[in-house]
Amino acid sequence: MRKKEKEIQDRAEIEAVIQKADICRLGLSVDNHPYIVPLNFGFQGNCLYFHTGREGKKIDMIRRNRRVCFELEVGCEVIRAETPCKWSMRYESVVGYGTASLLTDPEEKERALDLIMSHYSGPRGDYRREAFDRIAIIRVDIERMTGRRSGD
Repeated sequence: MRKKEKEIQDRAEIEAVIQKADICRLGLSVDNHPYIVPLNFGFQGNCLYFHTGREGKKIDMIRRNRRVCFELEVGCEVIRAETPCKWSMRYESVVGYGTASLLTDPEEKERALDLIMSHYSGPRGDYRREAFDRIAIIRVDIERMTGRRSGD
C-alpha cells in the first residue's frame, strides 16, 4: 500500500469493516475480461459466502477461473473544502484475494445461508427445500486482504 498511514493492519479492525459492510463486490476474470458484481454476503473465519442462482455469468466464470478478488467499504462521506483540490473522502475499505468454489454439500450450503442471513440480522434455518435446491453458494477462501482508512 502506497500510503502506509492509511493502512489498517489489525485483523480485528479489518474484520470489523467487513461486519459493518452491506455489500461485497466480487471481481472475476476470464480470458482477460473482468467482471465485478455487488452481492449480499456472509463472513466467518477466513471465508466469504455468497448466494446466487445455479446458472449465470458468475457461475460460468468461476468454473473457468476460480481466482477472485473482493472489495467492501463503509462510512463513505465526502469531505468538502473551499477549493476542489482540497476535497477528500472519508471511508474504510477492505480489498482481498482468494479462491472461489461452489458448495455442493447441503449441510454446508445451509450453514453458509445461515451466515449470510445472520450478517443482515435475518432469520436462519427453515429454508424452503424447492428454493434451496435452486440456489448456488459461492465460498471464497481468503488468501490475503488489506484494509484502508481515510478521512479520520
